[in-house]
Amino acid sequence: MVANPRRPDISSADAVREQAAAMENRYGWLDPELVIELALDRFFPAEQVAAISSFGADSAVLLHMIAGIDRSLPVLFLDTQKHFGETIEYRDALVSDLGLTDVRVVRPDPAMVDAADPDGDLHKTNPDSCCRIRKSDPMNRSLAPFSAWFTGRKRFQAGTRKSLAVFEAIDERMRINPLALLTSGDIKSYLYTNNLRHHPLVAHGYLSIGCQPCTMPVKPGESERSGRWSGTGKTECGIHISADGKIVPLSSTVGAL
Repeated sequence: MVANPRRPDISSADAVREQAAAMENRYGWLDPELVIELALDRFFPAEQVAAISSFGADSAVLLHMIAGIDRSLPVLFLDTQKHFGETIEYRDALVSDLGLTDVRVVRPDPAMVDAADPDGDLHKTNPDSCCRIRKSDPMNRSLAPFSAWFTGRKRFQAGTRKSLAVFEAIDERMRINPLALLTSGDIKSYLYTNNLRHHPLVAHGYLSIGCQPCTMPVKPGESERSGRWSGTGKTECGIHISADGKIVPLSSTVGAL
């Protein structure tokens, strides 16, 4: 039996780091559904938790788990205005399938886009700036009201995520990755067992799906995220980066309760 956890004292970055380390040590091994349930029922006030979803290749897994616990949980979808049309269609179909009731569409600031990317081709010359304007800045604004949020990231997706923790401290808030320990086989099995809708581009080799101009099909033997920003050396958009600009490693969130 899992002991009743204490709700984090969200009062400072240091306090959150300590709490994330303690939670990772005690609860990081639990099944994803139990991590979600504990976070919503005991770790945080329900109104202070959200999920972010790209409605990408395997987003149905996390969203199906969430729907089984609380279909009213806010789900934030970042509309960069550069998505594949198939992604928008998939989002709407999956929301209907799962009965999600609070999907919030987050968009970039029009004034910033007009000023920095008036022709819509900033991704060709400065993909980091494009991601900041269209992804990280608007997502940071949308997450401001929340103390914690769920993501669908997993260790197997890329080398930059191989030490991904379930509980991460991000300044004075917490990021929770319930699926971190699942394997590619676990994801495929879950999708099949629960008869979940597949993103239509997966059948064409798109195993990690972002903005259309910066996403390519994955070649056999390549990592799942190799089709993102192919040939640029870029591996992350910035949404999942810590305040100091680095991927948050497992070593920063392991401790004893």
